[in-house]
Amino acid sequence: MTKLTCFKTYDIRGRLGVDLDEAIAGRIGRGFARALGARRVVLGRDCRASSQALAQAVARALMAEGAEVLDLGLSGTEEMYFATSHFAADGGICVTASHNPMDYNGMKMVRAGSAPLDAATGLDTIRALAEADDFGPETVGQLRDISAEARKAYVARVLSFLDMTALKPLKILVNAGNGAAGPSFDAIAAELTAKGAPLTFIRMHHTPDGRFPNGIPNPLLPENQPETAAAVTASGADFGVAWDGDFDRCFFFDHEGSFIAGEYVVGLLAEVFLAKYPGAKIIHDPRVIWNTLDVVAHAGGEAVQSRTGHAFIKQAMRDHDAIYGGEMSAHHYFRDFCHCDSGMIPWVLIAELVSRKGALRDLVCARRDAFPSSGEINFTLDDPQAALARVRAKFVPLAQAIDETDGLGCDLGLWRFNLRSSNTEPVVRLNVEARGDASLVAQGVAHLRDLLTGATT
Repeated sequence: MTKLTCFKTYDIRGRLGVDLDEAIAGRIGRGFARALGARRVVLGRDCRASSQALAQAVARALMAEGAEVLDLGLSGTEEMYFATSHFAADGGICVTASHNPMDYNGMKMVRAGSAPLDAATGLDTIRALAEADDFGPETVGQLRDISAEARKAYVARVLSFLDMTALKPLKILVNAGNGAAGPSFDAIAAELTAKGAPLTFIRMHHTPDGRFPNGIPNPLLPENQPETAAAVTASGADFGVAWDGDFDRCFFFDHEGSFIAGEYVVGLLAEVFLAKYPGAKIIHDPRVIWNTLDVVAHAGGEAVQSRTGHAFIKQAMRDHDAIYGGEMSAHHYFRDFCHCDSGMIPWVLIAELVSRKGALRDLVCARRDAFPSSGEINFTLDDPQAALARVRAKFVPLAQAIDETDGLGCDLGLWRFNLRSSNTEPVVRLNVEARGDASLVAQGVAHLRDLLTGATT
């Protein structure tokens, strides 16, 4: 039995030719069908050079288990999520490495109802079956191309979130990063045009290209933001949107090219939904919370905190029947989109919000002044446990409130921090926020950096 190194907490990711290849993808595909008893599986893929061959290997494997494969072709992860529920499939797989390096690929997978997979709900069983590689005789399933039908239904669902009558003339710059977003965006834009929406789009790095000639699409990295920011200002756009490789995350820039941190977008979208669904519940992660709590309270909603990570957020969405959930990492989840995350629904809603209330910069500036934050700062440490112990010893006795939903959250009155170990990388992640005083954020970051690195005790 071969131990597979590509299985992570919620998905499959690994280096091509080392952790993942077509043979391994096939074993995972058979394990997926067998573990879930899947007779119908949705399959999509991103535009990486290796994705088509890996997807074909998965399709053959699923059919070898007798499953019907509903093929989306080139598509975003969220299109797989939507199609799994829309076509009442037993599960879905998208072959994608999202924003990982060029020599990586992977798979994002869901079970029936687009519910996430983890160790407790089938991922461990899939892994055991794939590692044993003892599947026996093949059965003959079938492959069905549903790409056109699925995209039409997906576009209709995305636009169902929009009040078209509220739209005013806007110019929007979109940067697909040569990832999978381009064709899906074009389908949405075409339908908007057909319905008479007064929106003009400037497309940037729009054609899918698995070589990523303009760099791996990961707009969260500060070094990747200036190019989009400059294009926004040069084009005179009202705001800009950029996506990662499989476009389940989207990122915003105001008309002056300033990047909008994810926690403020969560607040904006919470406000949008609470205007439409008074009293609704909003899910948020525990890293940066004060702006979201303030927005939700003033809008008459109920904020519910969840652990960081899509599996936890999606379960909380279901448990609390929340209308919307957001993470500062730019994952945005929608009850009426299978409780899943989407990178297309947010920009449609922001277009409506800007049409109703004015410039994105103006909407964000007041929130940023009221609740400044540091952004997520990563520390790679020789002894993370000792570093965390130093932080606990210093701040727990001083804290007005302690929150251990995910890592350590300390409320110090006028400022707070959240410190947590990454689920996917060997780093410690720090977020600091304050009430109306950016200098407190800077002071908090400096003090915590010294404690974490051992410069002070």
